Amino acid sequence: MLIIFPTYNEAENIGALIPETLAVVAGLDAHVLVVDDDSTDGTGAIVRGLAGSNPRVHLLARPGKNGLGTAYMAGFRYALDHGYNLAITMDADFSHSPSHLPAVIAAAADGDVVVGSRYTRGGGIRNWPIHRKMLSAGANILARTVLGVRSRDCTSGYRAYRREILEKVRFEDIRSDGYSFLIEMLTLCERMGARIRESPIQFVDRRGGVSKISRREIFKAFGTLWRMFWMRTKSPRSGPAAP
Repeated sequence: MLIIFPTYNEAENIGALIPETLAVVAGLDAHVLVVDDDSTDGTGAIVRGLAGSNPRVHLLARPGKNGLGTAYMAGFRYALDHGYNLAITMDADFSHSPSHLPAVIAAAADGDVVVGSRYTRGGGIRNWPIHRKMLSAGANILARTVLGVRSRDCTSGYRAYRREILEKVRFEDIRSDGYSFLIEMLTLCERMGARIRESPIQFVDRRGGVSKISRREIFKAFGTLWRMFWMRTKSPRSGPAAP
């Protein structure tokens, strides 16, 4: 399996996060890929140092800041090209605890996509102000209502994708390049009939550094919802997605 961390200026976190993650999956055939968007704080150098001493660590350095969505897609293509059967995506700021990995991996045994969910039973959010909790909950309710998505957490980036579902995705047709990619990707997977599973996580505000979500990204997410709504009217589901 391949655990993918998209990064931009995560030097405060990545040096500790990678060893902690690998320790959790020490008994498994698991590798880490960092997709770095030309960080200016030395993130890439830290990962290169770790990769030099550990063959399970890999770095995909990209020129320029190209967006979270394109980083995910680059990671998925890397996973497919290098023969990994499971691709797991996580935030690189400790908001997604590696301690949840065993449960997420186990859920992938009978699911095509596993969502690390803050809104299923046992999930939750810690250390967020009330306005961020309301924005997140509202966005998920809107996505489920407008797009008919069954997952309770459409915007969680803590996910696992089986190779079989990634091979079916036409990445060239995905238009979202930022955080709204999460909504579009999950919607497309459901419409292809993917078996969606949810595994509870406790989301904790980042340990260090600053959030990369801007107002522009929030507005782009609403634009994605509108575009995907019209796609929904033209592209019926290929089959039922399991709740």
